[in-house]
Amino acid sequence: MNPNSIPLFPLQSVLFPGGYLQLQVFETRYLDMVERCHKAGQAFGVVSLLEGGEVRRRQPGQDGFARERFNLLGTLAHISALEKPQAGLYKLRCVGGQRFRLLSTEQASHGLWSGEAELLADDAEVAVPVDLLPAAELLQTLLHKLEQGAAALDLPLQPPYRWSDCGWLANRWCELLPLPPDERQRLMQLDNPLLRLELVADQLDRLQMRP
Repeated sequence: MNPNSIPLFPLQSVLFPGGYLQLQVFETRYLDMVERCHKAGQAFGVVSLLEGGEVRRRQPGQDGFARERFNLLGTLAHISALEKPQAGLYKLRCVGGQRFRLLSTEQASHGLWSGEAELLADDAEVAVPVDLLPAAELLQTLLHKLEQGAAALDLPLQPPYRWSDCGWLANRWCELLPLPPDERQRLMQLDNPLLRLELVADQLDRLQMRP
């Protein structure tokens, strides 16, 4: 196998670096993949779907399966916890790692996608400028409210918290804001974390969200 090849998990959502992802896995193609990744300490790639569903389905009235098409820029998912509550079901928690760009893809006969991946550089650490500090304050307030009614591991934001870092702050807002999938993907692909946060701040202003 190509050493740069990674297994892929196409989803209807976008995973950001540092993000928190919970999955329930029951398809055979993913059960095997998750078990192998967990044992080897290997990440898998999350890519957002452009066509098709998260569960493989046959074409109505036709031979074969419905087409699956996805973005070629995604994020590595590192498994942080894995449970097997019953046969044929895995529950896992994952943390978003580096972004990657797929140079090629292939699909195995049982449906699992894999691809040759080029890892992209992590966001540079950029301090949140004074005029964007309200975005950090608002997110802290929101997290405090969420903590009142949910178990810690079920919260959409997980430590370590990096309130003063543009990239981390922008990513967490991108996960929480009611954005269309293509806009969320566009923001994830931006290489400039300050620009990403400025665009998030514009969204907060449109929604009239204030600390």
